[in-house]
Order: sequence, then structure tokens, then C-alpha cells
Amino acid sequence: MDIVSIYAQFIASTGVSTDTRTVKAGNLFFALKGPNFNGNLYAEKALESGAAYAIIDEEKFKKSEKYILVDDVLIALQKLANHHRKQLKCTFIGIAGSNGKTTTKELTFAVLSKKYKTFATKGNLNNHIGVPLTLLSIDNETEMAIIELGANHVGELAELCKIAEPDLGVVTNIGLDHLEGYGSIEGVAEGNSEIYYWLFKNGGKVFVNAQDEWLMRMTSRFESRILYNDFAAFDFISSESKKIFLTISSKNGLFRNTNLTGKYNLDNINTAVKIGTHLGVDLEFCLDAIAEYQPANNRSQVIKKGTNEIILDCYNANPSSMLKSLQSFAELSSNSKYVFLGDMFELGNFSDQEHLNMIKAVEELNINYAYFCGEAFFKHKLMFPKYNFFEKRENLILSTIEESLILIKGSRGMTMEKIVEIL
Repeated sequence: MDIVSIYAQFIASTGVSTDTRTVKAGNLFFALKGPNFNGNLYAEKALESGAAYAIIDEEKFKKSEKYILVDDVLIALQKLANHHRKQLKCTFIGIAGSNGKTTTKELTFAVLSKKYKTFATKGNLNNHIGVPLTLLSIDNETEMAIIELGANHVGELAELCKIAEPDLGVVTNIGLDHLEGYGSIEGVAEGNSEIYYWLFKNGGKVFVNAQDEWLMRMTSRFESRILYNDFAAFDFISSESKKIFLTISSKNGLFRNTNLTGKYNLDNINTAVKIGTHLGVDLEFCLDAIAEYQPANNRSQVIKKGTNEIILDCYNANPSSMLKSLQSFAELSSNSKYVFLGDMFELGNFSDQEHLNMIKAVEELNINYAYFCGEAFFKHKLMFPKYNFFEKRENLILSTIEESLILIKGSRGMTMEKIVEIL
């Protein structure tokens, strides 16, 4: 069956599912495959659970007209999503980059929602499966669609752009993320430049942080790039606060208290405000949206635990994001500071050096107490006897901590948020 025919079934359906545990009556079930599973095996169960049709790619599983046979289920899902995207009239904004994609997406959603019916990627559905599922969740009433685009190797972002076809785009920054896949910082830049190439080739527009040399060089061929953070624009947002929460102010004197912590979030704020004002949202409404935003999902969350204040920033980590968190944390006012850092994953051959660099950064920033969890950090234990090292996060042993400011950060697989329970 061709994509147009499948699309007719999609329009008549109640949505798309790839998991029999959450399939709903009237869904189209896509029997995806992975390294350790074959969705074709679950197609019958999906139909029994109420799915209208099951899209499969192995003929032996086709038992009735309720099974739609395609050459490749994943490619069919991606083509269906792109076909749906072409039917929609909303403006598509693609967000890529090493750090801050999700926070920038959420802030941009908050800002644009002040004027438009806006849709944004849910959670972290930003890869070759998540992006299609995101697109297929957008309805005809949507005016603005914000699509987070995540990649871990060269070529991946280009494929996502072909599916999502963004009209506007931004790369938050170029950092030391997914080095195992990209191979170097230059590889990270090459991979993220793929959204710029797509927009340049297709007449799209780019938002560029004027203070980021990487991004300015990468977008030099755009005749009309939309700059922000250029210290001249009326909507440049800054903060001089040494307190946990950022207080932001604009060039024309507007200011707001926020629920965000860390100066690294200023770039995310400026990106969202620039996108908003460019698309016609009044600056005051933009700032209102930023002030109302509440961080969640272990991203720069501030938690009060007894007499301690905890900055929980452990949704994920790489050398660039961890260093920025440490630098921002070091600037905050407190007589007693603790950091709990977990291993950073997907660094490949860079892992040993980058974990060593992070321990040295803690030392240079004169943070009072440090606890390092994970095998990568543990390798350097003998070099830093004044700090606490644990090969596994589960082995962490703590003495009583009171009246202190605490930062917890690490890669998702380290589940560093569980330290809050101990504290």
C-alpha cells in the first residue's frame, strides 16, 4: 500500500502507536524493529487491543486485511509523517544544537503560546522515530510547531530535516556532546550545520546567537540571518544576579523574576524571546512567559530539602553542559557548596581526558565539597584524595549535610536524581 492510501487510514484513525502497552482503540500500529525486538511479532496483539490496522514489513505475519504490508515500517512511518507535514499550514521551527535544546523548545513554546495555537515536541521525542511521531501528533488548527531535532552522528540531522522540513531554525550551540558518534568538536559542528544547509537550500531563515563564534562562522553565507544576543537589539536579555534564580532585564528596562537557575539559561531565554518577537509576540508577553515557566524533568530544577537547596540538573550531561553548570554554580552565593557529579556517557576515546578535566574544573572553581560517581570518574580517584569517589552511584555514602547549596548533575543513565532521596 502506498503512503497516500495509508494516509487516508491515518486521517480516519485515532492516531499512531508503536507500543502495544499503550495502543488505543482506532490507532494505526507501526510494527517497528530494533536491535532486540521485532514489532511484527506484536502486530496481532495490537489489533486485539483495538488498533484499526497494523503496519508490518514481513509478509508471513499478514493474517487479514487489517495488516498493511510495506517494505520497511520505519521508512513508512517517516514518509507518512512527512506527507502529513506537507498538508499542514503552520510554521515549523526546528531546534538543534549540543546543549539546551529541550529548555529552548519549552521556553519558545511558552512564548509563542501567548499569541498562537502552538505545538512542541513532547519530552525528548527528537530522533528518527520521535520526530515522525511528533509530526503525526500535530493537528490542522496548529499555527506554530516547534520540533526538537536531536542527532549523535553526521548525517542524522539532515535526515530529520527531510522529514520535518523546518521553515525556521536555530542551533543552540556547538559543544562536546556525542563525541563517540561525531568524533570531534569539528564533527559536532558539521553535524549541526545540516539544519543550516537545509534552510539555506530551501529558502528558510535562521536565528543565530551573535555571541557564538562557531554559529556566526557556520551561517556566514546567509544574506539575512536573524541575530540575537548582539547587545544592540532592544530585546537582549541579561542578568547580574548572584542568587539561585535568574532575574532578567531587557535593554528597554523591562525585568522579570524567573524560576530558572544558571547563567547558561540566558542564551536559551534570548533564543526564545527573539523567535517570539520576530513572529509578532509582544516583548512584555515574551517576558511574562519566561517568568511563568517552571523547569521540570530534572532540568535546572531547584528543590528545598531540609535546610539545603538543591539544583537538580541531571537529565543529561556532556563536558560542555557540565562545565557551564559548574561555572554558574561557583558564582552563586553560599558559604557551603557541594557538587555530586555522575559520569558523562557517549564520549568514546575522549572519556578519560574529559572526566579528568571536569575534576580539575571543580578544583579550580574552589567548590567546597565534591562527590564523583561512576567508573569514568573513579579512574582518577588516586590523583584527588581530597574528593570522594564512588565506582557506582549506588555505593554513595554521605555524612550529614545541612545549610548548603548542592548541585547534582550527570548523564541520564547515572540516575543522579536518586541522590535527592539520600539527602
